[in-house]
Amino acid sequence: MSRVADYLFALALTLWVGALWAIGYISAPVLFSALGDHGLAGALAGKQFAIVAWLGIGCAAYALIYLLAKDSTAVLKTAVFWLIILMLLLVLAGHFGVGPILDQLKLEALPREVMESVFRDRFVAWHGIASVLYLVQSVLGAVLVTQIVKR
Repeated sequence: MSRVADYLFALALTLWVGALWAIGYISAPVLFSALGDHGLAGALAGKQFAIVAWLGIGCAAYALIYLLAKDSTAVLKTAVFWLIILMLLLVLAGHFGVGPILDQLKLEALPREVMESVFRDRFVAWHGIASVLYLVQSVLGAVLVTQIVKR
């Protein structure tokens, strides 16, 4: 394997995990604390989370292809491979499963904000599920980074 591919693997995982932590635990909370309009803060945070999701899908795809090309089926016995698979499944579930439900609830609430509508409780419940998926993905990302450092 070329050194460039090795470096791209490390950079892809660093970018993915770094973005997870930066957006989820720095940027989104700052948006909600700095902006008086929570609807606007939520819309901006949602766009950032969508970018992180697509970034994660791309980085995971590269990382999995890299690992399979480098180690063939032996990679199936590594923690790094399965951590990436789990993180990818979580991002897919959040972005393509829970995300559309949250978007639909916001649409159904119009012209009101979803938090001021009859859909508030369902939105809060689904938002909680999304938050748990994101938290688990973030923790797995931290574990992944430690596994990469040990290699």
